[in-house]
Amino acid sequence: MRYVIAFLIIVSVQLMYAQETTYEETSQNKQEKSFSDKIYYGGNIGLALGSYTMIGVYPLVGYKVTPSLSTGLKVGYEYISDKRYSSNHTTSNYGASIFARYRIIQPLYVHLEYAGMNYELYNQLGESNRRWVPFLLAGAGYSQHLGGRTWLVAQILFDVLQNSNSPYRSWEPFYSIGISAGF
Repeated sequence: MRYVIAFLIIVSVQLMYAQETTYEETSQNKQEKSFSDKIYYGGNIGLALGSYTMIGVYPLVGYKVTPSLSTGLKVGYEYISDKRYSSNHTTSNYGASIFARYRIIQPLYVHLEYAGMNYELYNQLGESNRRWVPFLLAGAGYSQHLGGRTWLVAQILFDVLQNSNSPYRSWEPFYSIGISAGF
């Protein structure tokens, strides 16, 4: 709960700064943008070190359908090394997703994403098998312009499907922070 409150405070402060728009930004938005100007790239990197190590890379490519609506694709790969139990487990997870973002006001947006991740799952006997786990992630995000075509993006999502193999149980939020850059 304290993370949600901190997030709302940061958003409130940044909203004051987001209201200022320069003449250049306004006139640029009125001009028709080319296809390449509507494409953006970015992603997230995940890192956890210790007896449970996870290194994840999640690049994405998006397309601005309108100034308020964008859609895109994301792929993901995670290396996992788990030394918390008597036998050490090392594995990889991978998957992909398609997402849509609708900007309510600058810098806030709502986010909907359908994803599938392929996990190596272990049973009580220590035997493993691979399964595709579906997710329907819904939530909101905040994007702060860093300069040029680069943005800092933070979002909070919830897994709506609640698949029995989902790591996002009991409606626990999933936080992510990343950099998005248009080329």
